[in-house]
Amino acid sequence: MSIKPLRVSEVNQYIKRTFAGDPILSNISVEGEISNFKHHYSGHMYFSLKDDKGKIKCVMFKNDNSSISMELKDGMKVVVKGYISVFERNGNYQLYVKSIREEGLGELYIAFEKLKTKLEEEGLFAEEYKKTIPYFPKKIGIVTSSTGAAIRDIITVIKRRFPIVELIIYPVLVQGKSAPLEISRGLKYFDSRDDIDLIITGRGGGSIEELFAFNDEGLARTIHTMDKPVISAVGHETDYTISDFVADLRAPTPSAAAELAVPELNLMKKELKDNFLNLVDSFNYIKESKLKEIDYQKNKLTYNNPISKLNDDKQYLDTLFKKLVTVYNFKVSELHSKVDKLGDKLNILSPISSINRGYGLILDNKGHVIKTVNDIKEEEKLSILLKDGIVESKVVKVNKGEFKNGFN
Repeated sequence: MSIKPLRVSEVNQYIKRTFAGDPILSNISVEGEISNFKHHYSGHMYFSLKDDKGKIKCVMFKNDNSSISMELKDGMKVVVKGYISVFERNGNYQLYVKSIREEGLGELYIAFEKLKTKLEEEGLFAEEYKKTIPYFPKKIGIVTSSTGAAIRDIITVIKRRFPIVELIIYPVLVQGKSAPLEISRGLKYFDSRDDIDLIITGRGGGSIEELFAFNDEGLARTIHTMDKPVISAVGHETDYTISDFVADLRAPTPSAAAELAVPELNLMKKELKDNFLNLVDSFNYIKESKLKEIDYQKNKLTYNNPISKLNDDKQYLDTLFKKLVTVYNFKVSELHSKVDKLGDKLNILSPISSINRGYGLILDNKGHVIKTVNDIKEEEKLSILLKDGIVESKVVKVNKGEFKNGFN
């Protein structure tokens, strides 16, 4: 007699009913250390409980965890109460937590806090030891697993943002006992190379025990003594390791480490173009301003130029000279007119004029003009000036008396 095969969902349903009917699994208390704790945005809590030999997945729904007063985190040692059941969709069993109380800190978390305090007191986390991350790295060394998601994320982001950079991968184990020593060797290798500008080391997220290779004291001291700057990219947003504190820069994820390691080439090109255009605009503005200022100063220089002043004065002197010539000519013309008038008067009054009209002048022997008979003596010699000559005469007789109609 053959048994009818069950469907997968029927198997999961059967196991779920079996768990629910078990008096221990349906109401169980479990002691362990919280690992890989996540408080989902929906309000539900997801984590694992573990001890040194095993681990079990747990979920605590929002309605059950809303009354918890303590803050759950990795490394806490707790006692939870709930039931074991199967999540039918994927067939995984998990512990559905109804209540939780703290028992104490887990051993790994205690060791983490102890080492963190020790190294912090020694100054390994001090900002004064942090080296500057180069803005334009030419070659980057990456120390991580060659098969994990972390290396794929780093390569993808860097090649998208800054494809001209060269990447060199040093593959190592990122968890397990030998992982810290392998990571330290990779870091020292890149630190010894002159062509390496920056080093990235890290891995994807995980539980505190999965990340514990990066909480190793020897690895922390190796990072502290490095000459090359180191970016630590261990875990997801809320995961911190000792390597994060001692490194020169901590990135919350491997992808974020890649973004912090290199600039974005396309953005730089755009910024460079924008800056160039701004520079050209500024240059043209300054050039135009200076040209205007030069023209203004040139005009001022031309206006105040002594040669221009002399030329202006020459022109003014020419104008004054023309006015002077005009005034001079006017005055000369005026004087000529006066002279002509005076000449006319003089001609009218001149004895020469009378002589020219038929009259004569009588001169004594000394050449004086005789104006009256009282100046003449008998027997005196006289000269009579006529128009066409001189008559020498002698006075015979002087008759005194006034002329009337030309006769005495």
